[in-house]
Amino acid sequence: MPQSNHYSHQSRSHNDRRRQQPAEKVQSTVTIGQRFPLTIRRLGINGEGIGYYKHVITFVKGALPEEVVVAEVTAVHPRYLEAKIRSIRKPSPDRVDPQDVYAGEVGGFELEHLDYPAQLTFKQDLIRQALEKYRPAGYRHYDVRPTIGMADPYAYRNKAQFQVRMIDGHVAAGLYKENSHDLVDLPTCSVQMPATMTVMRQVVAWLEELEVPIYDETHNSGIVKTLVVREATATGEVQLVFITNTPKLPKKHQLLMKIAEKLPMVVSVMQNVNAGKTSLIWGDQTTLLAGKPTITEELDGLVFDLSARAFFQLNPQQTKKLYRLAREALDLAPNETLVDAYSGVGTIGLSLADVAKEVRGMDTIPAAVADANANAKRNQITNAHYEVGEAEVLLPQWLASGFTPDAMVVDPPRTGLDGVLIDAILQSAPEKLVYISCNPSTLARDLQELTRGYQVDYIQSIDMFPQTARCEAVVRFTKRH
Repeated sequence: MPQSNHYSHQSRSHNDRRRQQPAEKVQSTVTIGQRFPLTIRRLGINGEGIGYYKHVITFVKGALPEEVVVAEVTAVHPRYLEAKIRSIRKPSPDRVDPQDVYAGEVGGFELEHLDYPAQLTFKQDLIRQALEKYRPAGYRHYDVRPTIGMADPYAYRNKAQFQVRMIDGHVAAGLYKENSHDLVDLPTCSVQMPATMTVMRQVVAWLEELEVPIYDETHNSGIVKTLVVREATATGEVQLVFITNTPKLPKKHQLLMKIAEKLPMVVSVMQNVNAGKTSLIWGDQTTLLAGKPTITEELDGLVFDLSARAFFQLNPQQTKKLYRLAREALDLAPNETLVDAYSGVGTIGLSLADVAKEVRGMDTIPAAVADANANAKRNQITNAHYEVGEAEVLLPQWLASGFTPDAMVVDPPRTGLDGVLIDAILQSAPEKLVYISCNPSTLARDLQELTRGYQVDYIQSIDMFPQTARCEAVVRFTKRH
């Protein structure tokens, strides 16, 4: 499932803030449970409907633009309201029935009730909203291109982390309700690749049959916490990880025998130990239980071995398009050097190594860097090398040693670029710069600084996560001279 994509409501757009009333007026006139008709103007960054009640911005989960709803207030904040739909008086022409009955309960389906062409339009608008908020130099003239979507926007996710708990005496596995630890059991999931669901549901049935102790969060007892399942599209190989509360896994041998007999696609079974109550999914200790430690994926003619914690894009179909966009935007010449920042297992840099003189990359996860260097070797790529460390630390070190990059591609996490790295980019001033963003807000923020040395040629959005409010984009820059 996509991770919950909830920015704070304080990060709403500049235009929203100008229309808000002082806190005391909101709190004195509106109460929780109050109902009122509301016309929805547009969607916010989390996919919620936005309307204005007596000029107070109101966020309504599940509402769509052009709808008239009866909203029921669920939370009163100093500068905005939250509400749910009590009834819909005028539905949007873009409203559709979601395929998943729990689409309104857990993250990862927040736009499944919106027709797919309208989802693509919304994601292009997300970028414009972010630009309007942060106002980087020349933003009104940016070429913000229509979002590239999928022919079939379902069954695209190659990995999921399913929480495992007991519900009404039965083993359940799925996702938490938004902003809670209440588990929703997922018998089906339309955005997951079918094999991931087949493996998960069968293993859940065996956990119940064998009476394997399931983790109890309230008492911090039991064993099995989470099942992580990943499928390699090109090879059909599946990796299964049991994340447990203790190193002990009761009925381990029986489980492994059943997996080998009934789930031949599972070629890698791992156990990760993550003891106690924690918000983190993974612990530090991962061991091989059966099969091999990696599964093999292919992308644009390259072969990648993926370890349990290695990052790999969750939508293989769109990943091919994404990397082709990056390749076109960089337009590397044979004598040019490339820095691949936030490299993961090297997928972007290695896909460009055939047209570059040298590729240098970095990532903070040692296992990912080990995978990247191993993937380079496996694909007989001799001009790419990856190091462990933060981009904002390693790049200045490389510059100090005399290395000068001709081109750079950055693919940061949702938090965006570190300020020190931006300074290093502006100092080294590579002729070619491409930014792959998974968060329009931090992209627009970073553009404020990057546009001191670069102009934005275009922003091409691409839908990596249909049915969600998440949006990715490729930004091509030209250095100012």
